[in-house]
Amino acid sequence: MKILYIYAHQEPKSFNAALKETALSALKEKGHEVKLSDLYAMNFNPVLTEGDFTDRKKPDIFKPFFEAIQASKAGAFAPDILAEMEKVKWADLLIFQFPIYFTSMPAIVKGWIDRVLAPGFSFNPITKNTYETGLLKGKSAMIVATTGTPQALYVEGGVHGDMNRHLESVTHCVFEFMGMKVLPSYILYEVSSFSKEKGAEEIDKYRNRILEL
Repeated sequence: MKILYIYAHQEPKSFNAALKETALSALKEKGHEVKLSDLYAMNFNPVLTEGDFTDRKKPDIFKPFFEAIQASKAGAFAPDILAEMEKVKWADLLIFQFPIYFTSMPAIVKGWIDRVLAPGFSFNPITKNTYETGLLKGKSAMIVATTGTPQALYVEGGVHGDMNRHLESVTHCVFEFMGMKVLPSYILYEVSSFSKEKGAEEIDKYRNRILEL
């Protein structure tokens, strides 16, 4: 299987980094082909601007949706976007790993989605290519996320509510909207309080989950 691992954490010595390295190693051990988009290391620009399009069709007014639809016909996206789009085309499975910020993804991940999974490339409501007919149909996607706070906060009736409900803004409204099959999310809670032993135990559990893919 061809797997694109989209990773977002600033610190190379973090627990998230250890998870990422464990996953990449396990995937290769299993015989999968893997490509990594390490967003902070790449200094990926998350801001969608006029510069995302190399051949503007309406230079007098900026309409991102319209420009993306037009750009998708001619590949007229900025080079950094095209490079990521090629990875997406290549992949069978997209794994997104990030820490939870305010019950959601970091801005750099949202920006990657906004710029790379663009209209005309991953979905097109004009041609009714959404959900079952989304343009990324045949691919799968999975979220791997960490929190610094206890799991009890992220359950039904908890202060923040069910984590999986929060993630539906991505799993349903992005992944499924674009036609992808959603694999169960893998969430690790309260990682900031892990002892060395607990961290090693959780990394081993994650390795086993990755080997099941």
